[in-house]
Amino acid sequence: MNPLFSIITVCRNAADNLAATVSSVDAQTCRLYEHIVVDGASTDGTLDLLDTRASEQRRVLSEPDKGIYDAMNKGLAMATGDYVVFLNAGDRFHDNDTLGLYADAIMDNDYPGIVYGQTDIVAADGSRIGPRHLQAPETLTLESFAEGMVVCHQAFVVLRNIATGYDTRWRFSADYEWCIRCLQHSRRNVLVPAVTVDYLSEGVTTANRRRSLMERFRIMCHYYGISATVCRHIGFAVRLLRHRDGSPRNN
Repeated sequence: MNPLFSIITVCRNAADNLAATVSSVDAQTCRLYEHIVVDGASTDGTLDLLDTRASEQRRVLSEPDKGIYDAMNKGLAMATGDYVVFLNAGDRFHDNDTLGLYADAIMDNDYPGIVYGQTDIVAADGSRIGPRHLQAPETLTLESFAEGMVVCHQAFVVLRNIATGYDTRWRFSADYEWCIRCLQHSRRNVLVPAVTVDYLSEGVTTANRRRSLMERFRIMCHYYGISATVCRHIGFAVRLLRHRDGSPRNN
């Protein structure tokens, strides 16, 4: 019998952060999962850590890859669960019953295409920094992502048979494009009304942040139209300027 969830963790030289992720998975009270770790041929203590945390529910693949989204595609190819969950090194489930909350939402709603939750941002020591800036909406549609990545990738749980591979032509925002494609094929999306994921604050470099935003703009233009995307970004810029000068915003 296939598991309900395939939890996929991609990592490389992540010995400092991976233990928290593995512990979070192992602590889940809902045991209807497999944990797939795709390691990019780490040279630090990552593989040693995984050896000491061996589990019948965990499979490890370690080999060179062509980047994070190539590694995610390898994880998808290995997955046998009904749903896929991506939880990368340093990220963790918010509570021990998080998978149980997802499972209840799935069973109560006749296996929807997507279940999703809210996200907290945490430091490397697990301390809470605050909520994610973008909050997951109560009603999630394809159009929701025209406003940006309104659901964190790690809190976006997808029925495996609608989860096609990541488009690796996008080096920094393939996860955003993947979520849109999943939404195109989802017949129903269900919110778990709770924080489900603690997302590790990454400290992304300015250069990569800008590249990611440029990619995201191009993806938005492709799926939502150039004119509509440009108008939305003008609105984004106005709200940002009002926020910086202390003027009230209409949210």
